[in-house]
Amino acid sequence: MDSVSPLVRPHSSLLDAGPRVAIVHEWLVNYAGSERVLRELLAMFPDSDLFALVDFLSDEDREKLYLKHARTSFLQRMPRAKAKFRAYLPLMPLAIEQFDVSDYDLIISSSHAVAKGVLTGPDQIHICYCHTPIRYAWDQQHQYLRQTGRVRGLKSAAARVVLHYIRQWDVRTANGVDKFIANSAYIARRIKKTYGRTAQVVYPPVDIPAFPLHRQKENFYLTASRLVPYKRVDLIVGAFSSLPDKQLIVIGDGPEMPNLRRDAGPNVTLLGYQPDHVLRDHLQRARAFVYAAEEDFGILMVEALSCGTPIIAYGKGGAREIVAAEGNEFGLEPAGLFFESRDVDDLRDAILRFETASFTPEACHACAERFDANHFREGIRSAISDIYPSFS
Repeated sequence: MDSVSPLVRPHSSLLDAGPRVAIVHEWLVNYAGSERVLRELLAMFPDSDLFALVDFLSDEDREKLYLKHARTSFLQRMPRAKAKFRAYLPLMPLAIEQFDVSDYDLIISSSHAVAKGVLTGPDQIHICYCHTPIRYAWDQQHQYLRQTGRVRGLKSAAARVVLHYIRQWDVRTANGVDKFIANSAYIARRIKKTYGRTAQVVYPPVDIPAFPLHRQKENFYLTASRLVPYKRVDLIVGAFSSLPDKQLIVIGDGPEMPNLRRDAGPNVTLLGYQPDHVLRDHLQRARAFVYAAEEDFGILMVEALSCGTPIIAYGKGGAREIVAAEGNEFGLEPAGLFFESRDVDDLRDAILRFETASFTPEACHACAERFDANHFREGIRSAISDIYPSFS
């Protein structure tokens, strides 16, 4: 069994002696938002065993997970699994059910697709930290079919049958979860609508000290994300291209890059993928961070706020819980503003409104402090204690 070296544990185990813990994660191919949650769970339960459908982490990313290796499924050995593992979606329910976790007392699944479907017995406790129900099988099915060119024809029919099967399996396996934890109130509502279950909200952990307050801002706007269609970076590029006196920097890479290069005006700089320290530097210096995706949560927005950088965000999803806007219910000074329609005109108007508003770096940082990793640990402890009476 792999274990976390005491030299790299950020804090001590919650279970120095007692129940055996298994952590089930979807897949390990890069270090992104859900892996930050996994990192914290591994730190809380350093003697746990980790399970994932596939594990293709780079050495650099594995260091962030304390050199932990996962026990993988048969998908690990399938042809071209590293590059095309998502193509095996129809087999993922079967693969996750093959994990034998019968020797564990507490199973924690970190799920945005199929991880919650791991099979558990009546004497085991299964807690699911749900990043979202499977987006492309539920409310985003039609968007997924359009983006993959499967609106009509035999491929479309096959995809619709698979997604129908996934939805049935997804609802059925929700019955095997003893307690759901949602990463935002927005996702708690989706869990209620999809599974008919109430979820406790525990926001994802953000490393606030790693994004220190920076008061000196420069005259450029920033956005950063994977360049995929649902992130709507095209909308941001379009809005700034229509405001040639405003400078925009875009950090990130993905399949949308050729389209963005074609449509970007001379005032838009596309930097592509950048390492963490370069991203942090830009987050600290930017006049504002602009985000157009409807996110489940949105860790990058919190990191920008921690740097003292205000937010211009699409006003749906997790952004409403992160950004304290004028008249907010959090009792905080404003740290940004929203645009309500995802069209160029509305975003352009929001940028012009932002230029006449006033947001202090200190107010932004205070907004971000609500999401410190300590709050995550306290929330997970509370959630486990509620369902696991012997937990301490």
